[in-house]
Amino acid sequence: MKKYRPNVAAVVLSPNYPEKVEILVAKRNDVDAWQFPQGGIDEGESEEEALLRELKEEIGTDEVEIIAKMPEWQKYDFPKIIAKKMYPYDGQKQKYFLVKLKKGAKINLNTENPEFEDYKFVPVDKIFDYVKSFKRPVYKTVLEYFKKNGYL
Repeated sequence: MKKYRPNVAAVVLSPNYPEKVEILVAKRNDVDAWQFPQGGIDEGESEEEALLRELKEEIGTDEVEIIAKMPEWQKYDFPKIIAKKMYPYDGQKQKYFLVKLKKGAKINLNTENPEFEDYKFVPVDKIFDYVKSFKRPVYKTVLEYFKKNGYL
């Protein structure tokens, strides 16, 4: 049976939301890939606590307003090249949040253990110009869910 690492992920909207709908994508510093901020849920931590901690660790701020949370877990399997590094997990199951950066919140990628080297806010329909990886199907499902529910 496959083992999935519990994880949270954030669709981060710019402070200009809802007037302008732009989503943060960040470029990893270890592989040529753009993605949403995400990370594991620690023992005894709530999903919301993990979300705020991961945002602080990855983009240097937890100054966000949680707008919505996707009820279902999203799963994906790691590609073989990543699977070895992530043993004993075969993939991740993720709880997705839609969050808005608060006015004045500052993104700082120069964190204690930097994971990203660049970021930009892009319109929803341009996300897949950046995200080319194995995460695309999950991102598509997540963005469709938030669209269908009137957030995007």
